Amino acid sequence: MSLTRISLALALALGSSVALAADPDQVIRQSLKSLDANLPIEAIAESPMTGIYQVQLEGGRQLYTSADGQFLIQGYLFQVKDGKAVNLTEIEESRAVAKQINAIPAKEMVVFAPKAPKTHITVFTDTDCGYCQKLHSEVPELNRLGVEVRYVAFPRQGLNSPAAKELVSVWCAKDQQDAMNRAKTRQSVADATCDNPVAKQYQLGQMIGVNGTPAIVLANGKMIPGYQPAPQLAKIALESND
Repeated sequence: MSLTRISLALALALGSSVALAADPDQVIRQSLKSLDANLPIEAIAESPMTGIYQVQLEGGRQLYTSADGQFLIQGYLFQVKDGKAVNLTEIEESRAVAKQINAIPAKEMVVFAPKAPKTHITVFTDTDCGYCQKLHSEVPELNRLGVEVRYVAFPRQGLNSPAAKELVSVWCAKDQQDAMNRAKTRQSVADATCDNPVAKQYQLGQMIGVNGTPAIVLANGKMIPGYQPAPQLAKIALESND
């Protein structure tokens, strides 16, 4: 082999080594940012599947990619364990959602709690949603079964809608529980304004994938879209503590 060919081979080998030695975190970030400069990447780590990296987006959603960022997978990653398929993606997404939901200060929620709660649910709610009203009528039963109900605001029609204004009035009322009860039974709620978390909670809901109400988040971060009867919901909520 000529000296020129040897030099070229060495250059190619060194180039490959440099590429392999590059930090996968940075390589993946650059590749994904080239697709969408505003992609909200929160963390990148090796996934349980050899050679595949896990990309966590703000809100908890997961993507998977090769170490060089050239291959991208959007979907569920399962692990076959003891003859069962375990959804690893759902577990990671729920863990991330739980972290964000459980970080909401209690004073920023409207809470209906039993004396000795066994677990809690966080409900993204809209006051003029029929199924939200139905769920609210069963809050006493949920409390009796040991489930604390924590409300956060999610005006489905946006922050300029009449429902958003009513949610602000509920959060700014002197008696938030009474105001919520009135709103959920189609009674008038006195107009009120204050420094409130309605917009922030609406944005959080959008970020974690809420697209309708009621959206129920269990203590472990798993989301249940839509209404569930109190006995069934309480059972699921209590099991989420396991």
